[in-house]
Amino acid sequence: MPPHLDQAPPAGSLAGQSQRTLWQHPATGWLLAILPAGALIYLLSLTGRVAAGESVILSLNWVPSLAVSFSFLLDGLSLLFAVLITGIGALILIYAGGYLAGHTLLGRFYFYLLLFMAAMLGVVLADNLITLFVFWELTSLSSYLLIGFDHHREEARKAALQALLVTGGGGLALLAGLLLLGNIGGSFELSELLQRGDLVRGHTLYLPLLLLVLAGAFAKSAQVPFHFWLPNAMAAPAPVSAYLHSATMVKAGVYLLARLSPILGGTEAWHYLVTLAGAATMLIGALLAFPQTDLKKILAYTTVSTLGGLTLLLGLNTTLAAKAAMVFLIVHCFYKGALFMIAGAVDHETATRDLRELSGLRRFMPLTTLAATLAALSMAGLPPMLGFISKELLYEAKLEAPRAAFWITSAGVLANVLLVAIAARLLLRPFFGRQTAMPQTPHEAPVTLWLGPVTLAILGLIIGLAPDTTAQYFIVGAVSAVRAEATEVKLALWHGINPVLALSVLTVASGLLLYSFRRLLQRATQPLSGLARLGPQQWYEWLLRGLNGLAQWQTRLLQSGYLRSYLLMIILTTIGLTGYALVSRAALPPLPSLPVAQSYEWLITAIMLAAAIAVVRAGSRLAAVAALGVIGFSIALLFVLYGAPDLAMTQFAIETLSVIIFVLVLYKLPRFAKFSRPGARLRDALVALAAGGMMTLLVLAVTAAPLCSRLTGFFAENSLPAANGRNIVNVILVDFRGLDTLGEITVLAVAAVGVYALLKLRLVKDKEG
Repeated sequence: MPPHLDQAPPAGSLAGQSQRTLWQHPATGWLLAILPAGALIYLLSLTGRVAAGESVILSLNWVPSLAVSFSFLLDGLSLLFAVLITGIGALILIYAGGYLAGHTLLGRFYFYLLLFMAAMLGVVLADNLITLFVFWELTSLSSYLLIGFDHHREEARKAALQALLVTGGGGLALLAGLLLLGNIGGSFELSELLQRGDLVRGHTLYLPLLLLVLAGAFAKSAQVPFHFWLPNAMAAPAPVSAYLHSATMVKAGVYLLARLSPILGGTEAWHYLVTLAGAATMLIGALLAFPQTDLKKILAYTTVSTLGGLTLLLGLNTTLAAKAAMVFLIVHCFYKGALFMIAGAVDHETATRDLRELSGLRRFMPLTTLAATLAALSMAGLPPMLGFISKELLYEAKLEAPRAAFWITSAGVLANVLLVAIAARLLLRPFFGRQTAMPQTPHEAPVTLWLGPVTLAILGLIIGLAPDTTAQYFIVGAVSAVRAEATEVKLALWHGINPVLALSVLTVASGLLLYSFRRLLQRATQPLSGLARLGPQQWYEWLLRGLNGLAQWQTRLLQSGYLRSYLLMIILTTIGLTGYALVSRAALPPLPSLPVAQSYEWLITAIMLAAAIAVVRAGSRLAAVAALGVIGFSIALLFVLYGAPDLAMTQFAIETLSVIIFVLVLYKLPRFAKFSRPGARLRDALVALAAGGMMTLLVLAVTAAPLCSRLTGFFAENSLPAANGRNIVNVILVDFRGLDTLGEITVLAVAAVGVYALLKLRLVKDKEG
């Protein structure tokens, strides 16, 4: 087990091998691998139908009123991704069982990994846009759990949070874009939207829609300027890195671009935005990879470069580019998954991933060396590996780009030269260099650790030797889905002597030359690492610190712990919102004429005003409570005068009870004193006057509105037959608003318990004193 995993929380009860649980046994990975392997077999059984152009659609109602359904679409594109996810996923589960054998949290890790796998399958198979988004966000959440699996390490926690914030922020933009797309296209089903590309592209909101969707896809697939989160995610255990970089999360953005290209592609905005972002990411990723010395960091930056290359191809939006992108996707999944698992195995056996400390591993790890050799050859694009075919297609597509073909091809050559040199660095020094002392004497990794990389590397060789079989079963369907039309694809290892082959030869020769001057190039590119820290990574840090500062400021302001502050904010907010609504909706009532009232009504009003003045000027709590009680009883008298004796009785009871409770509480409080300054009291008076004035306006506005309640007739007709009650008010309280009444009673009960606890606390203190 790698050193950083030895720092995991102690097992507690795990004292030895005999006490391992079932989850901690390496064989558990084999058993769990049956799940994705079974799914893979099922998917492979459908390849014939899909290759013939048939699409399989399954739909279940979810929220039909909002046109949201659990609908799934299996066509060539989703089949290709699903096969990669399940096939590589099965190998990763086996690998994880060996890599983390005995880890105390291995069971949890399996759960996270399977959750991640299911989420990715949901993304690539979803037909409904909302369903796709739900699975999209589930990949962000599950990757957060996986990247932060070693949660006792601060580096892992920070990397997980960064990945979640960046991809989650992009997800919010994507949600807005998908909602726009569904509304513009008139459907949330992808299978229907694929036929309405012209409608979407011709809409006035096309550009905002495109920007929102691209923001989500670019953030997920680590395109510039969102690329910084991916190398930091290397804090995750090796199985996570291998899966995340080969077949899952970072490919989700590429999948989305490919899936939506028939709907959103073909415009100048699509071409320039997608192509430029892809080209920039491709070059920056390759340049940043070169000065790195950590195996996983190197691989992470090359993944960034590859994702940029895939995005660039999809931006070209030609059939040839789509074909090159699908082949490149498979190639990258194979060699990158193998190389990441190899990096984990090397770390597992030598206790280091630093290239400067690794050398001569071929003598100790022959099978791992075999896998590394094949994977590196494929990465470098050498025959007879599938990577060679892919590189030829890349150059062919770039040479025939509809715009700026020279510059696009030049950028592709430069990036590939760097990748060839990096592949040589990954292979020659650690495996074929002179044997030196390493932190730990290595030996061949167990079968669980070499099975995955050997399988993927050999697949790259086999498909390279017989590429057309794969093309007819997987590439044809995928390219047809991306182009939204039936497309023929022929793949061959040898295409003759042509400009593309010349570029391939030039690339390999330049890459090897670059490798021979690697130290010079490393010194030249070393400043890029420093500059990178001032780029988007630093912007993210500044933004995070700013958000934390804002959160602390508003917390101090809004959650001061003083009840008077909370009351003040609530009242002011109510005044502001209600006042804005009254003014903006022109609902301010006209000033009423002086009402004609009886003398006893004026008398009651005068008593209430006098009592209110007495409350604010009272010199003792008891006097204030008595004055408040006078106001309450006066209101009860008004209820009596206006024909509501039941309300009056309730008011009398409540006021009596309130006065008694207040007196009981006040008896325990310290002597009355004025703690506020005159300025604060003046402020409170103004706020109180404003609140009272606002409530007066609100009541006048409500009473001035025509009374046409439909509820009155409903309650009058249904109180007796539905609730067996003749008193409509009682029926409303007990039956029609039963839950509301229960809630109010619960609030009162909680308040009573709180008051009792406070009184009890005071009594205990008195006894202790």
